[in-house]
Amino acid sequence: MHFQIQSRLLDGAILSFIDEESLYGYAIARRVRSIFAVSDSSIYPVLRRLKKQQLVTTYDHSYHGRNRRYYKITAAGSTELHTIAKEWWSFSNKINELMGEENG
Repeated sequence: MHFQIQSRLLDGAILSFIDEESLYGYAIARRVRSIFAVSDSSIYPVLRRLKKQQLVTTYDHSYHGRNRRYYKITAAGSTELHTIAKEWWSFSNKINELMGEENG
């Protein structure tokens, strides 16, 4: 069974991945897909929006004769990631209380 991921959590997942290291778009998409059932067509618009909101920056790097666009988290992105994480833990704790943590 799959739950549909909300855009705020997708933002948090992407920011979390690039908080660890700068990644190019396909690597981000691959990591997200390894955890959530989302398509590439869902991820690239999020990356563009995060850049527009100045939560990430980009730079190009040549790899085997082709450019890869890498995404790097900004200070504002790190702050946003922290906020999303706090919201998630609060929500998660409430759901665990509702459902009963021992029913895993």
